Amino acid sequence: MRSKIAEVFDNCKKIKRPALITYTVAGDNTKNNSLKILNKISKHADILELGFAHNTPIADGGQIQESSHRAIKNGIKLKDVFQIVKKFKKNNPNKPIILMGYFNLIYQNGENNFLKNCKASGVDGLIVVDLPYPENKIFANKCKKKSINFIQLLSPTTSKERIKKIIKDSHDMIYYISMLSTTGGKLKVSPKNILKNYNRIKRINPKKNLVIGFGITNKTISSLKSANGLVVGSLLCKTITNSLKMRQNPVTNLDKVVYNLKNKIL
Repeated sequence: MRSKIAEVFDNCKKIKRPALITYTVAGDNTKNNSLKILNKISKHADILELGFAHNTPIADGGQIQESSHRAIKNGIKLKDVFQIVKKFKKNNPNKPIILMGYFNLIYQNGENNFLKNCKASGVDGLIVVDLPYPENKIFANKCKKKSINFIQLLSPTTSKERIKKIIKDSHDMIYYISMLSTTGGKLKVSPKNILKNYNRIKRINPKKNLVIGFGITNKTISSLKSANGLVVGSLLCKTITNSLKMRQNPVTNLDKVVYNLKNKIL
């Protein structure tokens, strides 16, 4: 049985466009608004990434850190993240949700217990930023047994030999970090060079679904639409921040932003 994540990529390939993958932080700016945001933007996004807030991130840039701090300040707990996913999945059972975060919270929760909660709430995939290959092999196998995609990470400095090993052990999606930076950093390489590196990886195994994250904005997204998928996160977190500063509705504003992003890749 194919996963919902695999089905999304299959459908996007048929109509020759990348999957649009959005990232927001669970509980930003409130638990209730977080669920409203997912419900609203899921009409345009193909896959939803939901971050579980962490107070000492290593890959998150300023915009995502600000979102996380708001969520933590508003009392978000891991159990609340699962509840948000469960409520969303009740009305959107076929829309894939990927949880993204750091291993410490998984470890504190207990790996088996964490995966049990993932399965019960309807989580389709996991990105664990600080659990690299091959240290993640045992946990990745546990995920696979639960039919939860463990999404491996690649970067511009990953060697060809290492890329081959990671791709061989990957599930239905691989995440290519486009540049050596935290999320939301100023693009240090041109979209042309990002695609050059991307295509170099794709040639190793063209059948694998490889998405690009970091540095994806309104200005760059249309230049990268030959990829299998594009992840937009910092732009959305910034939209929430600006909406709150302007005393505007972040749900409505995010809906407009994601709608416009979708139109740029059609």
